[in-house]
Amino acid sequence: MIKTIGLLARKDGWTHAQFMQHWVEIHAPLAHAVPGLRRYVQNHILGERTRADIPATPVEIDGIAELWFDDRAALEAAAQSPEMKALHADGARFIGYIRSYIVEENTVVDSRMTAPM
Repeated sequence: MIKTIGLLARKDGWTHAQFMQHWVEIHAPLAHAVPGLRRYVQNHILGERTRADIPATPVEIDGIAELWFDDRAALEAAAQSPEMKALHADGARFIGYIRSYIVEENTVVDSRMTAPM
């Protein structure tokens, strides 16, 4: 499984509430049409967790998006599709800044998994 994780910040002039409304009501439904997309997760920021021993990064974000694909080929095919291009075009309407990563998950703890013997 390959996924992209995007750290999203709203466009200048948009409130967090406006960003969230557009992201949920307008943007999210567009993801249903993207070919090969196995899962789309919007992570809505509820608060910030800080640590006394490690300083926070200066990056401020409004949400974190996850797009899941079977493999890199499926991701690349989806990226060329008109549906993904429409999703990206809509994102440009309300996302001011993005930092996006392609990642492969390495599960360390999963309570649904059987404990090792």
